[in-house]
Amino acid sequence: MRPMHLLTRSVCAAVLAVIALLLPLRPAIAAEYTDLWVTPGEDAWGVNFVQWDSIIYATFFIYGPDNKPTWYGAVMSRDGSGNFAGTLYTNQGTYFALPWNPADIAGPPAGTASFRPSTTNNYQGTLIYTVNGVGTVTKSVQRFNDHPPIPLAGSYYGGEVVAYSGCKNSVNNNSYTDSFPLTVTQTASSLTLVFTYEGLKATCTMSGTLTQNGLLYSVSTASYTCTDGLSTTAAMSNIKQTAMGIEGQFSAPDTNGDQCQEDTRFSAARK
Repeated sequence: MRPMHLLTRSVCAAVLAVIALLLPLRPAIAAEYTDLWVTPGEDAWGVNFVQWDSIIYATFFIYGPDNKPTWYGAVMSRDGSGNFAGTLYTNQGTYFALPWNPADIAGPPAGTASFRPSTTNNYQGTLIYTVNGVGTVTKSVQRFNDHPPIPLAGSYYGGEVVAYSGCKNSVNNNSYTDSFPLTVTQTASSLTLVFTYEGLKATCTMSGTLTQNGLLYSVSTASYTCTDGLSTTAAMSNIKQTAMGIEGQFSAPDTNGDQCQEDTRFSAARK
């Protein structure tokens, strides 16, 4: 654990115990699925997800029996298992070349829709929708990737919440927070994050091969080294550009002999 490199075990345990009482780690925030979702190899159809907390509003661009565009929408709510389900609607309105007439609006229920996210990542899932009187469609979908890379490089300032678990010495199963300047370097195939931690008085560098899935980036195996002596690997995920900067998370095994697992969530604003 990074704090253990700088403080004695007993002092660090006391500090972390106080922080845990004052600033308990919140449960992991559920994944956010706003994006364009498609089925690979099936061009020209898809579904847009816009998520507000536990609700996804989905707009489908699909085709009717005449192969012409057909408009459907769905409002799906998240259940206790993390899946979404709700009502499918068919919509119609004023011809686009005419002045809008509210009397033309119609959106009666047309069936049901559901989205089951993958249990191993948040960029794949299963979309199922039923149109009354027509039938049920099941699609394996993923975030759309056929677009230019999203730029992340720059200088930021932010904070993180860190949790340690699975430690042989249970006193080290704890959490803490820290703040940092962050420098991000990005190429077509790699991502490097340099955290200069103010509380730990250490600089940590994470670097590896970049994978893009829709609005999200990941690095499955990143080198993870710190100026206090830490040297291990980490899995970086859910890294994304935000309106103000960048956010993401990573997990890593500890190398101080206590077999701790580190799980970190971070967010930073662009300078």
